[in-house]
Amino acid sequence: MSTFATVNADGPLRLVQVGAGGMGQAWLDTITANPDVELVGLVDLNTDAAHAALAQRGLQGVAVGTSVGDVAAATGAHAVVNVTVPVAHHPVNVEAMFAGLPVLCEKPAAPTVAQALSLAACSEASGQLLMISQSRRYFNSLTQLKAVAGELGDIGVITTEFFKAPHFGGFREEMDHVLLLDMAIHPFDAVRHLTGQDPVSVYCEEFNPSWSWFKADAAATAIFEFAGGLRYVYSGSWCADGAETSWNGSWRVNGAQGTALWDGDNAPTAEGLDGAVLEIPASAGGPEEIAGSLAEFVTAVHTGVVPDGAIHANVHSLAMVEAAVLSAETGQRVRIDDILTAAYAQSLEAELNPEVKAVLAGWESPLAGLSGAGRGVPAQR
Repeated sequence: MSTFATVNADGPLRLVQVGAGGMGQAWLDTITANPDVELVGLVDLNTDAAHAALAQRGLQGVAVGTSVGDVAAATGAHAVVNVTVPVAHHPVNVEAMFAGLPVLCEKPAAPTVAQALSLAACSEASGQLLMISQSRRYFNSLTQLKAVAGELGDIGVITTEFFKAPHFGGFREEMDHVLLLDMAIHPFDAVRHLTGQDPVSVYCEEFNPSWSWFKADAAATAIFEFAGGLRYVYSGSWCADGAETSWNGSWRVNGAQGTALWDGDNAPTAEGLDGAVLEIPASAGGPEEIAGSLAEFVTAVHTGVVPDGAIHANVHSLAMVEAAVLSAETGQRVRIDDILTAAYAQSLEAELNPEVKAVLAGWESPLAGLSGAGRGVPAQR
C-alpha cells in the first residue's frame, strides 16, 4: 500500500522547480529532456535570474515567482523539485508538502539530522512524498556492482578511496569538515544502497595535508561498523593531485566468495575463489544521476511505490555524516543511534508546527519513526 498521496493525472506531471542557480540549471535541462514531466513554474528570490535561465533555453509560458505556494496554485502544479541551497530545504519542503504537493529535493535533506527528522514527520503529517535526490545511486555500473556483490556471500569489508584536487574557490575552501559535509554523503549513501544495511557506529579522523589550499581539514578516513560485522572504510582527500579517482571513488567489495572492484565510472569486475572470473550482469541502461532520480520520482508519485530516496530512509545517510563529523571532533567512536536520539530530542523541542510535532511525539523512538511504524495511508488525489 502507498504511504503517501499519489497523483492521478493525464499527460505529463506538472512541475514547479524552486532554485535557478548552478544546480538549478542542470535540473532545468533534465526536466525539459524528460517527456513524462512538464515545467510549469520556476521559483527564485532572484526573478531576473529565473527569467534569464528560461530565456537561455527558449522556454516560454513558464510562470515565475518568489513563492512556491503561489506559483504552484497559479499553474495547477502536481509536484515540486527543490534545488535551493541546503539551508532553504526545510522551509521550502514544508511549504510545498502542506500545499498538497510531493517534493523531489536535492541532497542533503537538510543541514542537520534534527531538521531531517522534522521533514520526515512533515511528510507523514501532510501525507505527501518527500524524496531526496541522492543522484549517485543512479549509475548503471553501481547497479551492476550491487548485483555482483550479491554473489559474493557474506560481505566482510567494503572500501572507497576518493582522491581529487578541485580548486573550488569560495566558501568550500573556508568551511570546516569540507570533505565530510560536502562530498562524503554520496559514498555513505551508496554503501547503504549497495548493502541494504545501515551502520551502527563510526570512528573517523580528519587532517589537512601540509600542501592543502583548504583552510580546514580536507582529508578524512572513516571506519563504519554494521550490525552483522561488516566494515566500511572510506578514505578521501580534496587535495590529491595525480592519479585522481573518479568522482564516485574507487571501490572494493570483499566477501566470502570473492571480490568485486569498481573504478566509479565503468562496469565493475569480480573474481571468485581460486581466481575464477565472475560474470557481471549486463547494464540495464536506465537514466543516470539526476535524470534517474527524476524518473523514479515520477514513478513513485503515480504508483505509490516508495522510492529509494524517501525521506525516512535518507535520514540514515545524513546521520552517517553527522556521526563522522562528531567522531572527528571528539576523537571517539560514535554510535549512530546516539546521533538519532539526540537529533530527535532537538527536533521535538524546536518544532513549531503542531501537526508535525504531534507526529514526532507519536514516535516510540527515532528508529521506530523512521521505520514507518504507525504511518497512515492517505487517499489518492
